[in-house]
Amino acid sequence: MTRSLAGLGALSLVGDVARAADAPIAITWRDLVPQDGGTEIEALRELGVVQHGQLSTPFDQEKSGAVTTDYNGKVVRIPGYLVPLDFDGTAVTAGLLVPYVGACVHVPPPPPNQLIYVTADNAPYEAQGLFEPVTVTGLFGTSAATTQLAEVGYALSADLIEPYS
Repeated sequence: MTRSLAGLGALSLVGDVARAADAPIAITWRDLVPQDGGTEIEALRELGVVQHGQLSTPFDQEKSGAVTTDYNGKVVRIPGYLVPLDFDGTAVTAGLLVPYVGACVHVPPPPPNQLIYVTADNAPYEAQGLFEPVTVTGLFGTSAATTQLAEVGYALSADLIEPYS
């Protein structure tokens, strides 16, 4: 009996270690800008986020769109605003996570390193509107994609989308 209890204890410990390894890493939009991205990237790093109209030309967008691979394959947690792309009623199953209100609704969109393509097939989010801040948690990685709204540099498979608090 002692042997089976010890085995259960070891199994429990292994489970706790596995869950701890999957604990989400809290990241910010600034973390998505590589350290060696040039002068435009340095300007973005100082600001923390891109404001509407700060990058006004496609050339600026391209130069400042470099991505980082630091969080590839990691479970992350990041706040932002979810711009729905695919939905059923008010349940959003895919969208763009953006750093500020109105991004991608106005021209030009933020650079690719400030856009995350979020899929929420297993956890659709009941959106209250475009201007509702959310926090998204899930598996993260670089992923060049083109949507009808913008060029995107990252993808996140959401386990949880919840109102920002």
